Amino acid sequence: MKTAIFEKAGSMIIGEVDKPQIQEKDDVILKIVRACVCGSDLWSYSHGDDKAAHSMNSGHEALGIVEEVGSEITTVKPGDFVIVPFTHGCGHCDACRAGFDGTCDNHPVPTNWGGGFQSEYLRFHYGNWALIKVPGQPSDYSEGMLKSLLTLADVMPTGYHAARVANVQRGDKVVVIGDGAVGQCAVIAAKMMGASQIVLMSRHADRQAMALESGATAVVAERGEEGIAKVREILGGGADAALECVGTEAAIEQALGVLHNGGRVGFVGVPHYNSRPLGSTFAQNISVAGGSASVTTYNKQILLKAVLDGDINPGRVFTQTYALDDINQAYKDMADRKVIKSMLLVD
Repeated sequence: MKTAIFEKAGSMIIGEVDKPQIQEKDDVILKIVRACVCGSDLWSYSHGDDKAAHSMNSGHEALGIVEEVGSEITTVKPGDFVIVPFTHGCGHCDACRAGFDGTCDNHPVPTNWGGGFQSEYLRFHYGNWALIKVPGQPSDYSEGMLKSLLTLADVMPTGYHAARVANVQRGDKVVVIGDGAVGQCAVIAAKMMGASQIVLMSRHADRQAMALESGATAVVAERGEEGIAKVREILGGGADAALECVGTEAAIEQALGVLHNGGRVGFVGVPHYNSRPLGSTFAQNISVAGGSASVTTYNKQILLKAVLDGDINPGRVFTQTYALDDINQAYKDMADRKVIKSMLLVD
């Protein structure tokens, strides 16, 4: 089968590998229909990120058709159309029952996270609970709806997670740091939760326009102290909640800076910093929470229905579509900010 391979920084290639087989009783073999590139994939593509040359792609979002199941799988069957999340929660541990299946107690990192999704077929381990069934078949849906369903594998639940862990309440003033796909979905989530004002920090006109269509009430292009002052001017003071969707130290500094004392940070950008001591928030009474999104929980409880009912349209974050063979261009265009999020047509 064809699969994307990380050849080196700046180079993704397509290789031929053996089709995956059932290895464990709770494995599911999936035929991938749609996949995509995530902003987190770009860390290794753009910088190397200590990723080994000629290694498995880090893709972790897909829609697929169940082809084969292990003997212990009872929740899906061959032929089912499913959302394939990047997480593999068990559904019954304390963490999962509390709504944090992104950090399942029984499937600790890295076993709770998947990779290699930019392929024609995938072995999905711990498959008995995490996969989300979609009614019907891919052919029953428009391409626009398939795009929105694909966001449910990661970016829409991740944006929602930022708002959830920041405890966004009706009437809150919210600031979103990051204008990529996760930031765009965080805007949607904040609107779903009833925020009265949503400020997106963005320097890109196309991304600003998209966020305004999704519910943002203002955009701020400035950064640092200038950006913090601009946000406070727009909101008439500090924000109730800041949703950090980037993963850099500058972004977390921005999030902390825009809050009033007693504010709340929800951070979901994969951290590429290790220098922010928690004690630094003590004098502000800031609440800080974040981590890997509860993809399966949010989809089963809220987000799949919201997409199918047309209440939200997160699929607009896919601004270009590529064949799997064009994987390097899909990465490059995202890295060059020509595209917000690249979708891959696999089948």
